[in-house]
Amino acid sequence: MCCFLLILFVAGSRIAGIVFWLFRPALWNAAFLGWPITWWIWPILGLIFLPFTTIMYVLVAPGGISGIWDWLFLILAVVIDLAGHGVGGWGNRDKMPGTA
Repeated sequence: MCCFLLILFVAGSRIAGIVFWLFRPALWNAAFLGWPITWWIWPILGLIFLPFTTIMYVLVAPGGISGIWDWLFLILAVVIDLAGHGVGGWGNRDKMPGTA
C-alpha cells in the first residue's frame, strides 16, 4: 500500500498536469506563448521536474504575475516540488551500506 501511495503521489501530479493540458489547452497556451523556446518544451520539462509549480504557473500566469498572492502560491508550489524530490534521502541515509 505504501508503494502505491508513493507512485500515486509522484505520478499523480504529472498525470493531473497532462489531463489539465489536454482539457484546457487555451490556458496553457496563454501561459507559455511568447517564451523564447517553443511553447511546448517548457510545459513538458515543467511537468517532468516541477509539476506542482508548472500547474500553479499555468493558473496564475495568464493574468500576469503581479500580486503578492501569485508569488506566494508559486513559492509554495516550488517548496512542495523540492520537498518531494528530497523526501527519502536524509531519512534513509543510515540504511545505505558503506555510509557512516
